Amino acid sequence: MQHKQQLQGEQHADAGLPMEDHVDLTMIFGMRLLLAVTALLTLIINPANLGGPSQVALLILSAYVLHSALLFLLLYFNRSFVHGKSIYWLDVLWCGLIVFCTGGGESYFFPFFFFVILTSSFQRGLDEGARITLASCVLLALASMASNKVLSISHLLLRTTFVMALGYMIAYWGGLGLLQKRRLALLREVSQQSNPRFGVDHTVASILEKTRIFFGASSCILVMREGSAAHWQLRTALNGSAGRVSQMSEAAVAPLMVFGASQSVLYAPSLRTRLGWGGALAGIERGGKWQRLDGTHGAALAELLDAQSFVSIPLPLRKGKGRIYVISPRQRFSRADAKFLAHIVAQVFPLIENIAILDKLASDAAYRERQKIARDLHDSTIQPYIGLRHGLSALRARAAPDSPLLDDLDKLLDMSGQVIGDLRQMAQTVRAGAQHEEVELLVALRRQAEQLKKFFGIDIEIVAARGFDVSDRLAAEVLQIVNEGMSNIRKHTTARDGRVVLACGAHYLSISIENASDASGSGEFIPASITERASALGGSVQVEQAAGGATAVRIEIPV
Repeated sequence: MQHKQQLQGEQHADAGLPMEDHVDLTMIFGMRLLLAVTALLTLIINPANLGGPSQVALLILSAYVLHSALLFLLLYFNRSFVHGKSIYWLDVLWCGLIVFCTGGGESYFFPFFFFVILTSSFQRGLDEGARITLASCVLLALASMASNKVLSISHLLLRTTFVMALGYMIAYWGGLGLLQKRRLALLREVSQQSNPRFGVDHTVASILEKTRIFFGASSCILVMREGSAAHWQLRTALNGSAGRVSQMSEAAVAPLMVFGASQSVLYAPSLRTRLGWGGALAGIERGGKWQRLDGTHGAALAELLDAQSFVSIPLPLRKGKGRIYVISPRQRFSRADAKFLAHIVAQVFPLIENIAILDKLASDAAYRERQKIARDLHDSTIQPYIGLRHGLSALRARAAPDSPLLDDLDKLLDMSGQVIGDLRQMAQTVRAGAQHEEVELLVALRRQAEQLKKFFGIDIEIVAARGFDVSDRLAAEVLQIVNEGMSNIRKHTTARDGRVVLACGAHYLSISIENASDASGSGEFIPASITERASALGGSVQVEQAAGGATAVRIEIPV
C-alpha cells in the first residue's frame, strides 16, 4: 500500500535528518526567506492592486520576513526545532494570514501554499503532504470568506480545487521519492553482509530484522531446506530479536509451503473478504500478472500466523527451496510491497548461498588444521600439566600430617585439576569446531569469575545489558576476549574488584572490562591479545585510565 509505505518514510524522517540533508534544508530555508522578502517588496512597490488594509499587510509580511530570517539563522546552530513538523504548520498559518490580509481569494500570494506543500511532501512523505494540502485548502477558503464582502463562489471553488489537486499530486510524488530513497537504502544495507566470521546464520538473521523494520511488520519468517535435507530450517525475526534456527519436519511446515514454487503471494483482506463475498489472496504467476486465487488457504494461514495481512515470496535457491513471510497483525500490505520484497530476495539469497558454499569449503579446510592443533595441545600442554599434578600429589603424600603447607598443596592440586579439565575441554572444542558447541556465554563467564574469586580473591561482576543476545560464533569470540581481560586484571594489577559490561546494539557489540584502583601504578597498558582478537573481527579497542590507577578496556565489534 503506497500510502502506508510513505507513512513509514515519514516516521523514519522523524527520527532525525541525516547530515547530508542539511544542504536541502539550507536551500529550503533560503527559498522561504527569498519568497518572504519578495512578497514584502511587492507590497511596498505596488500596494494598490493587492487589496486589504495595506498597513496590516505590511506588518504581517514584515513579521514573516523576520520569522524566515530567524529560522535561517537557527539552522546553522543545529536547533532541533527547525527539523520538526511544526515548521511546516507554521508556514501554513503564515500563508493563510498573508492571503487574508492581501485580498483573500483575489490575493496574488495564494501560490505560497505550494511552497509549504512541496517542502513537507519531499521531506516528510505523502501523509504529511496530504495533511498540509488539506489544511491549505481550508485556510484559503476561510481567508477568502473572511476578507471578501462579496464572495465569488465559483472563483473560490476553482482555486481551492486547484490547490487540492495539484497539492495532492505534489505530495504523492514527493512521498514516492522518499520511499524510493528508503528502498535504495535497504537494498544497500542488505547487500553489505554482516561480519562473515559470525557465519551465514548471523547474516540471514540480520537481513530478516532489517526487512521486518522496513515494512513495519510484526515478524518475518524464513522457511528453507537445503538440497535433500530431511528437516526444514525455520528462522524468525520478532520484535527486534532474531530467533535461533530450529528444525521442523515436513508435516510441520506444510501449511507454510502450500503455495506454488513460483508464486509470490499477497494476502490483504478487503471489505469483500470481511463480508464473506470472496477471497483476498493474489498471486504472481510466471507471466507477472496478478490474479485472484482461492482464499481458503490464505485465510487459514492468516489465522495460523495471527496476521491481518502477509506477503510470501519463494526463495531463488539453486539447491533447495523455501519461502519468506512478512507478517503484520494491523496494517494492509500492497502489491508494491510484494514486488519489492521479491527484489530483496532475488538480490540477497543467491549471494547468501554463495557465502554458505565458501563457508563450507573453509570449514572443511580448517577441520584438518583443528585436528593437528588438538593433538599438539594434548601432547605439548596437557601432558606437562598432568606430570606437574603427579609431582604435586607425590609432594603432598610426602608431607608430614602437621605440615603448614598442606592447605596450599591441596589448593594447588585443586587448581591444577581445574586447569587440566579446562584444557581437555578446549582440546575437544578445537577438535569438534566451535560452531558445533552451544555456548552459554553468561554462564561460562560467571563460572570463570567464580574461579578467580575462589583461587585469587578477585571479585569480578558480570553485567549484561537488557536484551543481550548473540550468536554462538560471536559468543565463542566474546568468551575468549573477556577471559583474557579478567586474566589481565589478575596478572597486571593489584586490584581486588572488577566489572565486565556487555551490550549489543543494532550495529555494534560493546565490551567494557574495568578494574578498580590499582596500587601498583603499572602505567600505560595495551592488551595485545585482546587487540589482535578485536582487529580480526573488524573491531577496535580503547584503554581508558583514571586517577588512582583504575583502568577500563572498551572493545567494539561490528555485527
